Amino acid sequence: MMLSRRGFVAAASTLLAAPAWATAPRRVVAFDWGIVETLLGLGVVPAGVAEADEYDHWVGEPALPPGVADVGLRLEPNLEAVARLKPDLIVITPQLEALEPTLARIAPTLNLAVFAAEGDVWGRARQVALTLAEATGRPEAGARLLAAADGAIAAARPRVAPLAGRPLYLASFVDARHVRVYGRGALFDAVLARLGLSNAFSGPATFWGFATFGLEHLAAPADARLLIFEPVPPEARETMAHGPLWRRLPMVEAGRVGLLAPVWSFGGLVSAMRFARVLADFAATPDAAKGDVRG
Repeated sequence: MMLSRRGFVAAASTLLAAPAWATAPRRVVAFDWGIVETLLGLGVVPAGVAEADEYDHWVGEPALPPGVADVGLRLEPNLEAVARLKPDLIVITPQLEALEPTLARIAPTLNLAVFAAEGDVWGRARQVALTLAEATGRPEAGARLLAAADGAIAAARPRVAPLAGRPLYLASFVDARHVRVYGRGALFDAVLARLGLSNAFSGPATFWGFATFGLEHLAAPADARLLIFEPVPPEARETMAHGPLWRRLPMVEAGRVGLLAPVWSFGGLVSAMRFARVLADFAATPDAAKGDVRG
């Protein structure tokens, strides 16, 4: 049985009305970490996950419980390892669409996308959560997850008020001289909008909602604040400590730079909730007021 993206995304309302399985799958395999975190947010512990040993380092929460099998790379899963787990359901994203017919011979395969060329990433994240909840026999958990996401945004909104006076660059270091900056289409941008905060980057972005460029591009707008996500590569930490170009950036000279705990930029509602909390926690620190004049 092969369940296409068209059947589960474009026609998700039909799926919710008529589940594809008579009984809820008990053994689910997922390769994309955004799908994995959503499953965990629904109370479903996957039987197998791609690159399980790296998940906690990059995603942070919810933590992957002990005993979850590693099934290879996210873009090159080990099909033998998947088959050995005898899954009832395999969940993929369009990046593995070429493998869908092969995986569908192992178990029913659900193809879902939070990120797409068009549409609202927040709305897609909510629909993915609902679709996974229905497919795993947990519709009530899906409703709870959506309510929790709305609640996390509402709770964070007054807490991030100290950051509202300046636009924010949200970035991750790629290497010592280049950063990935999140803009239109990114999950982080959708959360900023719901928190009433302004994104400093409005330029062209990739399918995933980010652009990669050199540090010199961070010189404008000069009044912005720059927030860097951990983990920071060792060579980039050296740049932040001693790099002359870095030290001349207006945001750095004014002290308007902060480090944020890791948040998976390619996640869904769970990552969105974590980002809202991480941003609110940062807003409460002394670093959040650096470089600002308040009267």
